[in-house]
Amino acid sequence: MPPILDILRHTPVAVFMLLAGLLGLGLTQCFAREVRFRRVLVMGLAMASLSFYGVLSTFAGHTLAVPVWLGTAVVSYLGTAHRAPPAGTRYDTVRQRFSIPGSVIPLILILAVFLTKYAVGVALVLHPELVRHAPTAWGISALYGLFSGLFAGRAMRLLHLARRTALATTVPTLPTPPNLA
Repeated sequence: MPPILDILRHTPVAVFMLLAGLLGLGLTQCFAREVRFRRVLVMGLAMASLSFYGVLSTFAGHTLAVPVWLGTAVVSYLGTAHRAPPAGTRYDTVRQRFSIPGSVIPLILILAVFLTKYAVGVALVLHPELVRHAPTAWGISALYGLFSGLFAGRAMRLLHLARRTALATTVPTLPTPPNLA
């Protein structure tokens, strides 16, 4: 196994730029903030797309790679989507913004997706035969699916909160009786 410095030296600069951007994005998640649902949705879709791309670009030759990714994503999503949002999360129906407390979990998930993609890339450079190894393809596809489901579930928890808040703030009105005079 080559030393880690040799691996890092052969890593393209664009990979480090991507890492810096993802670290910046993840660090913003560590602090309380206000966001629109679109931003939460875009981040979830971007991270799910990155993990799905990892499966397609690496294991497209395995017929079960995509179904394993999808199955794990669905299970992960179902395990996440119906949980309560983090304590202190609020939705303002007038401003249509979420107040979200800071958390290190999104940073960890973002880094996990990046590091998985990076580690898989390095492993395949060092051992190209792994691309043909079905259990490796399935395991990595499942890991990518797990990440995708967690991001999608997080976005759905916020959508559920927005819907519940909107329903709770809507005052039902009775119809005006017709004028019979």
